[in-house]
Amino acid sequence: MIAQAAGLALLAAMSPTALLVAAVYLGSARPRLTGMCYLAGAVLMSVVTGVVVLVVLRSADLNHPDQHAPRYGLRLGLGILLLAAALVVAARKPKAPDPAKAGQGFVSRMVADPAPLSAFVVGLLVFAPGVTFIAALQVIATANASIESTTVAIILVVIINAAFVWLPLLLHLIAPGLTTKRLTAFNGWLRANGNKILIWVLIVGGAIMVGNGLYGLVSG
Repeated sequence: MIAQAAGLALLAAMSPTALLVAAVYLGSARPRLTGMCYLAGAVLMSVVTGVVVLVVLRSADLNHPDQHAPRYGLRLGLGILLLAAALVVAARKPKAPDPAKAGQGFVSRMVADPAPLSAFVVGLLVFAPGVTFIAALQVIATANASIESTTVAIILVVIINAAFVWLPLLLHLIAPGLTTKRLTAFNGWLRANGNKILIWVLIVGGAIMVGNGLYGLVSG
């Protein structure tokens, strides 16, 4: 359970937008405070999403052995949704994200003027529930595991999901100058390849969920 959920959470964490926003905040006038507020929003949204998904799926008794078919049917459905999303992203004309520029949307305008409160709100918005993260959570919620194991698994996927926020922030605390320089250099590549990264994340996550769902339905 934990290994599969952690793998899907790692895919969910690979968000070019999350890292680009972190880079902007770490280059602001108050990088650590703004970055911490951004992290707080990201973690809060991830935790709330985890609790909601857990409560909903456990209320439907999908963690019980007699709910074998619905449980794997849900995983198959999420996998198909991820693959469909990959097709949609691949079909549309890619736009290089640039949160440092205003006028590209509500979140971009907030990021363009870094402040602790707005960074917290941006953390909530950027980490709004995505299908890949929900897929990781449903693996935990539908497993017949103890409360202790479930809690540890939820905490783990939340930490992994916010990795592109806390990891740059941690590196900035250790070596601020070097971290800012590396992030600036890396962001050029990320802006150019963010669309491809997203497509592959969706494809890999979808393939895992479809494969797991089909295997569970056939073996059941």
